[in-house]
Amino acid sequence: MKKFRKVLDGLTTSSPGGTMGSPSCGSAAGTPTAAPTPKEIDVQETLVSENFQLCKTVRHGFPYQPTSLAFDPVQKILAIGSRSGGVRILGRPGVDCYCQHESGAAVLQLQFLINEGALVTACADDTLHLWNLRQRRPAVLHSLKFNRERITFCHLPFQSKWLYVGTERGNTHIVNIESFILSGYVIMWNKAIELSTKTHPGPVVHLSDSPKDEGKLLIGFEGGTIVQWDLRAKKADFRIYYDEAIHSVSWHHEGKQFMCSHSDGSLTLWTLRNTTKPFQVTFPHGKIQKDGRKESCKPILKVEYKTSRSSEPFVIFSGGLSYDKAGRRPALTIMHGKAITVLEMDYPIVEFMVLCETPYNNEVQDPYAVVVLLEKDLIVVDLTQSNFPVFENPYPMDIHESPVTCTAYFADCPPDIIPILYSIGAKNKKTGYSHKEWPIGGGTWTLGSHTYPEIIITGHADGSIKFWDASAFTLQMLYKLKTSKVFEKPKPGEGRAAELGEEDPFAVQMVSWCPHSRIFCVVGISAHIILYRFSKYDANTQIVSLEVRLQCEPEDIITPSENENNPCFSEPGSHSPQPHHQHPLSPGSRTPDGAKDSIPCLKVKDKMVRVPPGYQSDLVIQLLWVDGEPPQQITSLDLNSAYGLLAFGNCNGLAVVDYLQKTVILCISTLDLYGATDPYQRLTRSPRRNRQSTSGLTELTDNQQSIDMERSKSPTSVHYPTSLHNDPRILPEPVASLRASHCSPVFYLLDNVKGPGRKLSLPTDLKTDLDHVNGHCTSPTSQPCSAGKPRIPMGPEGPRLTRRGPGRPPFRKAQSAACMEISLPVSHTEGHASRRAMLQQLHGVTMYSHDEHHTTAAYCWNERESRENSFSRSRSSSVSSIDRDTKEAITTLQFGESYGRKSDALPTPCLWVGTSLGVGILIPLSIPTDHEERMEDPVTVGPSGAVQMLKGSVLRFGFLDCNGALIQSPYEVWRDLNAPEDPDRTRRRKLVHFSPSSSQDAFGEGHLAVVCSERQAKVFLMPSQSCLFVHNITESSFVLRADVVSLCNSVCLACFCANGHVMTLSLPSLRPLMDVNYLPLTDMRIARTFCFTNEGQALYLSSPTEIQRITYSQEMCDNLQEMLGELFTPIETPEAQNRGFLKGFFGGNAHTFDREELFGEAAAGKASRSLAQHIPGQGGVEGMKVAASGAVGELARARIALDERGQRLGELEERTALMMTSAETFSKHAHELMLKCKDKKWYQF
Repeated sequence: MKKFRKVLDGLTTSSPGGTMGSPSCGSAAGTPTAAPTPKEIDVQETLVSENFQLCKTVRHGFPYQPTSLAFDPVQKILAIGSRSGGVRILGRPGVDCYCQHESGAAVLQLQFLINEGALVTACADDTLHLWNLRQRRPAVLHSLKFNRERITFCHLPFQSKWLYVGTERGNTHIVNIESFILSGYVIMWNKAIELSTKTHPGPVVHLSDSPKDEGKLLIGFEGGTIVQWDLRAKKADFRIYYDEAIHSVSWHHEGKQFMCSHSDGSLTLWTLRNTTKPFQVTFPHGKIQKDGRKESCKPILKVEYKTSRSSEPFVIFSGGLSYDKAGRRPALTIMHGKAITVLEMDYPIVEFMVLCETPYNNEVQDPYAVVVLLEKDLIVVDLTQSNFPVFENPYPMDIHESPVTCTAYFADCPPDIIPILYSIGAKNKKTGYSHKEWPIGGGTWTLGSHTYPEIIITGHADGSIKFWDASAFTLQMLYKLKTSKVFEKPKPGEGRAAELGEEDPFAVQMVSWCPHSRIFCVVGISAHIILYRFSKYDANTQIVSLEVRLQCEPEDIITPSENENNPCFSEPGSHSPQPHHQHPLSPGSRTPDGAKDSIPCLKVKDKMVRVPPGYQSDLVIQLLWVDGEPPQQITSLDLNSAYGLLAFGNCNGLAVVDYLQKTVILCISTLDLYGATDPYQRLTRSPRRNRQSTSGLTELTDNQQSIDMERSKSPTSVHYPTSLHNDPRILPEPVASLRASHCSPVFYLLDNVKGPGRKLSLPTDLKTDLDHVNGHCTSPTSQPCSAGKPRIPMGPEGPRLTRRGPGRPPFRKAQSAACMEISLPVSHTEGHASRRAMLQQLHGVTMYSHDEHHTTAAYCWNERESRENSFSRSRSSSVSSIDRDTKEAITTLQFGESYGRKSDALPTPCLWVGTSLGVGILIPLSIPTDHEERMEDPVTVGPSGAVQMLKGSVLRFGFLDCNGALIQSPYEVWRDLNAPEDPDRTRRRKLVHFSPSSSQDAFGEGHLAVVCSERQAKVFLMPSQSCLFVHNITESSFVLRADVVSLCNSVCLACFCANGHVMTLSLPSLRPLMDVNYLPLTDMRIARTFCFTNEGQALYLSSPTEIQRITYSQEMCDNLQEMLGELFTPIETPEAQNRGFLKGFFGGNAHTFDREELFGEAAAGKASRSLAQHIPGQGGVEGMKVAASGAVGELARARIALDERGQRLGELEERTALMMTSAETFSKHAHELMLKCKDKKWYQF
């Protein structure tokens, strides 16, 4: 525990009219004037670096780009491999584990060691890995890297320690699972086929041991050859040559016949009695055409042949549909007797697996379900019912049902919010599921001791909102809200979608939620805001709509030929300039006579609508088109239920709405917010700069510069097309380091693109390259705002700009935050170069900082590099913030109780405004306190108060009392406005306030304001506005996300940087407590969706379909093992069926096959060292460390070992008893036979 003392001596004092702190507040508190009485801020800080540790906790969602599937029929756990090298292991709800191969190679195949607590993975880099599942965090025990051959197929017989590995060359190798060493026994392809065969049989596509005799191995080659290899005799029993390529093989449990699937859509059934030709050939979906020929069919990629005691066998396969029927969806076909059922799927089938009652392949299988792994979904079909219903999936596999566009995370919510959301959401659940229990029920999971209510909110491209219960490391959907129901459905060719080419006009951009008052606010991409109130009752309501005009006027736009310093923002009745170019595909700009004006992007329903219980729309706010220009996207939002106010801003200005009275109380440009306290000097531009701008306007007609510079922006830069020397804001030399070009709103996922040709293209098809956004990394919070475009008349023969940058794909639908691609309508002067440090981190390119004052050099962009790199490389020798095109955006807003002016004695309601130029502005509010007056009298806004200056865009505000405790924003206690009238209960508003002085002895002592920007964090004392502490967070990167969070009964500042570092700073002293290089490279998906919450937790979208949760709390890391599910539980292996004495005696020698004797080093010798390399893993050591972390772990290990030993002894005892019973039966039958025959003569036989 450390005590920090700050003596505020020589603080800035001023008259009541002086409202501005020194803009150059660095380590000093301001410009000293008359020295007041010294004050002391005495804060006991309890957080130390030992309280912090960063680690991943759990991953939710559907595995992105799945490739393989495996199931343990005894443990009843499922494993899914992915293209990125990840493995998800699923059991009962709560048992969900994620593993990642270090190589990142795609997982080709998975094989469980059934009931052994281990898993074998075969990866695309030709490496086998053995995972230990007997620990809560699985780890690799062994790896085996093949050097000369490519792995194509693996097979591990039940209760065997020898793994068969087929290769691309057609050879079959054998690996000892225990030691992970290659056996000297090899089945070469040229020995497997006949010597007379002139062609190579192709890669091995199937390996399986015969159910009748484990000493016989069936090898399937892709070219159509099937060989049964006698492992003892080392020769082929039979060979089958078929004309069609083989995709899979499946045995009948008796081992007398097997079925193959082929590339022509046929199934062939072969019997061991006659292998010269197939016993049966069927084309399940191939109908005979009029000319007598069968129609061509797609390949059957996999078939499973399963027998049942109570009914006909099941033949289940994927593919095989006819080619001629276009538009048919992928299907799984179930043939049961003469009935053929085709189950159409929403997505292509990656893999399927039939779940059976027994793990033995020589017993009747009795299938009960089939797991189908699709490209974007996981379904399980119930085979025990004739209509084959699907099971209700308990895992959150539908996060990406519509692409995720924003996230929010709330820990330690009010305890009543989750049950009520669940009760409302349960009414809208789908029906028709199987009534049986979910069949994947392995593992154990218990509710940990460190649990509290947690909610995750995801916004989606279709305008839907999902509330998830995220308590105790689980994820369950509570409630779904569709924001598109507020609007009329746009007709084809009309509305914003037609004007701007957007296919997802309702896409959610950001959300704001007050759990206590249950007021919810949604910001959409079409510059609209919807405010919702929660009610347990349905209602008939008329949706109230407010239209706000927030746009620049043309006379305020400084063209390169002008020298006037005009204000940049408009009065309410002003118009925007005409666009100076036109998009050929999306004609959004018109002539002045036909331009759109004073209309919103979407049409709100104007009739009475019946709304169900849950969140009901209370107010819709829309920004308007102005003179043919669409409104700029909203970049910041905050609401306060106690004040009844909602504030939002964009690159044009700020608006404040009273949602109780449904009125706009403030609509003002950013420049006008300053009033007399504008920290910038107004300087005239030099003619040289004008010439540079003119040249930029006339020469960049190929659009290359502007598009490439757009790509190279930082993930938090806001991009504007009026240069800083044109906007009359020129930084004076003393404050040049404040970097006027850093303009970054915080976390709006949908990039704003200005102009009539704006096109949001978010691809819904999840393709391999989407993680890199098709090679281009656009800013996660970029908001290009080109409202201030110069008016340049252009005729039809004038130059046309290409609106799609090089390498960008055609326009597509909305996709997740991972996959956002923006096609920009480009003004001639667009483009910020990305920040110097980011380029150095990513590409090693030297670039001057925006914080420095330099002259501008010509840009030169390499098209190929722009196309191939996530953050495009800039060849610029320097970047000057002064010579960039800039307007000041509102980047963050925060309501709270504070001191609007230095002279204030008591805290009052205030609005803190942060801008992209690093300025924090404090606006005092006057709100009537009486209930009746509040509903009738207007809320008044005072002139701007304090102005603070920081480096970089302001990202977050936070408030502490003088004891260092976090001050919560006031809120209104939730009341149901649709509840029946109760005369005993008042309908008045009940407010909860957290005054800065409430926890302090001396009234009016003030409070601390924490302000964090992209580069800097500062702590100010209010009302004196003195800077107590300052910390430069990063010099080599920039902060993407910052939050003031509570942890261990204290508070800290958590930051996530663009270079992947996660940092925490103490408050109020801003001491660095943790700095971890968590992610080596921040891609745009993570940058857009990363969010912190209280109790040391955070999350981000790790792939377009998955949410990764992490913790930065040492306490949670210590308790993580307790909170995670257990994958392996000791279960007795099912006993094989008693085959009977005579059947076992005459049924062959399947049980006398000794693989150790055949494949061991003594008999087979050693394999070539150059063939494969053994790599020992750390799983064993890690597992021991985890288990030995305490006496409990040691006892658990001993208990499991005893259980396993007792299980083996029990099995031995049962086998001994079975053998004795069989011997007694044989003796009895022999004695009876002897008695019957002893008196007979020889001729009587």
